[in-house]
Amino acid sequence: MIKITPDEIKVISKYVVSLSGIALDQSKAYLMENRLGRLVREFGCASYSELYHKAKSDASKAIERKILDAITTGETLFFRDNSPFELLRHKILPDLVDKRTGNGSSFMPTKIRIWSAACSTGQEVYSIAIILKELLPDLKKYKIKLFGTDISDAAIAQASYGKYNKFEVERGLPKAKLQRYFTPGGDSWRIKDEVRAMAGFKKQNLMGPFSTLDKWDIILCRNVAIYFKLEDRKKLFTKIANALEPDGYLLIGSSEYLTGVCPRFEPKRYLKSVFYQLKK
Repeated sequence: MIKITPDEIKVISKYVVSLSGIALDQSKAYLMENRLGRLVREFGCASYSELYHKAKSDASKAIERKILDAITTGETLFFRDNSPFELLRHKILPDLVDKRTGNGSSFMPTKIRIWSAACSTGQEVYSIAIILKELLPDLKKYKIKLFGTDISDAAIAQASYGKYNKFEVERGLPKAKLQRYFTPGGDSWRIKDEVRAMAGFKKQNLMGPFSTLDKWDIILCRNVAIYFKLEDRKKLFTKIANALEPDGYLLIGSSEYLTGVCPRFEPKRYLKSVFYQLKK
């Protein structure tokens, strides 16, 4: 494998952060070599610098998209970390349904709008869809908008199709749920149409504007902002605050925090889990 130089790390890090907000430093040399080395070979480059210059001069932006796909495709699995999904099942969704049902007309479906930001290949979104199906017996009484966004074209394509290999479905997904909500096909499994139809996916750069997105009852933005610089984290969660309903809920990663990042949010605790709401 071609080794990446310190100067190349600086150049490519600056390029990646300009595209995605993800900040890489000298300690991430192994990650760049591991994820971009394949592209260096694919495009016949002699160095990472050459890959960078080819990407910059590529009017179609195909190389840029492949670089983003390689850098941003992260660790994900069904029901990842579990506690946020227990929060949704036992606290957030029941409370939200009570509030929305109480505020609305009995003749109109109750609206529930959930956005999974940085959804990767869709496991988080489909995990939420499964909880909704199990928690709400009659989905016809609800107008559910379950939406996943990610900066990676490849991730959004897989999420939209809902197809996963044996390794992917075995990570975090109980066997009973696999058999109930997925259809086997060769060496892979595909989410059943009844679940897949509940969700929509779209490419979205979290560093860009959110003006085309709705107000949301629940937003999940987990394990992505940890890769951003503090200033970019502040901008991101300010935009998320603006996109959240006044009584909505925000879930972030278990190792993340908003103290010193966005003063508009306050943490709330339920059992051993933490969620955030806007200050009154």
